[in-house]
Amino acid sequence: MSALPFSESFLAFSGLLLLALAFHSKKASSSWAAVPGWILLGSYFFLNTPHYVELADPVLIIMSAATLPMAIAISIWEARLIKNGEISESLNWFRGACFWAGMPYLMVEKIPWLNVLAIWFVAGQTVLFMRWTGAGDIQLGETYVNIEGQSIVTWSEWDGNRWFLDTGGAENAFFTDLQLADGTPIGISFVLACTALQSMIVFVGAIVALQTAPWQRRVRALLISLPVIHVLNIFRNAGLVWLHANFIGWEWLTLSMFDFGHSYAAKVVSLGAMFLMALVLFELLPQLHRHILELMGKLMPKKKKRKTQA
Repeated sequence: MSALPFSESFLAFSGLLLLALAFHSKKASSSWAAVPGWILLGSYFFLNTPHYVELADPVLIIMSAATLPMAIAISIWEARLIKNGEISESLNWFRGACFWAGMPYLMVEKIPWLNVLAIWFVAGQTVLFMRWTGAGDIQLGETYVNIEGQSIVTWSEWDGNRWFLDTGGAENAFFTDLQLADGTPIGISFVLACTALQSMIVFVGAIVALQTAPWQRRVRALLISLPVIHVLNIFRNAGLVWLHANFIGWEWLTLSMFDFGHSYAAKVVSLGAMFLMALVLFELLPQLHRHILELMGKLMPKKKKRKTQA
């Protein structure tokens, strides 16, 4: 067993706990915990870059590779503020947002039972939706466990620890096949990333960490964002399965219909939907909009104005 996955888990959980300490503690000295917390958390995501390179996912490659430089920049900003005795409400909100988004997701990712239940929950609804609309007579197949360095086995045959997974490939360690009614595999599997949990948990963290906003508005924002993301994801999953089943042999620049839809088209549509939803939440929670603008203003490089001479 490689020691690296344990190191990755240690980086993630340690970084999140340090950010939680800085966010929830009322002691001014606790703010220093956020400085190493950002670097540890950024390192965790940065170390996942080779995984996305293997998957040939350009969006996630860029995002994961940028996390460590961004984390270092934030930690430097933190240190300067603390040293000068200053407080940034936006930066403090970001600490809480990362903790309340990152910790629940890591728990689902690292606890096999939660990982598999999340997959079954979304995959089952996708199958029911396809049957109801007449898009395809699809059903859930076997669930498998794919741990690095081990042979693939079914979930029922797996004798590993079902309460914590600290080995490589945690994100895609569990997958459920889809098959036709007669048991014929269709070549598509559901993994944790197909549940849209990553998208939903971002909104959960951002909203929960808004301590200055009335709790009624925060609850309303959660009731607006989470069901919408879930329903849109069911549509997305069903659409990808339908395209894969009905456009066999279709290729564009060596990409199959499923690869094109999954890696490019669906991501563009998803990002557009997330942007529109964010606009709605900004209207409901103006504090959220203000925090994001301040963070972008601090972290994004500003163009220097050229001096003009008469």
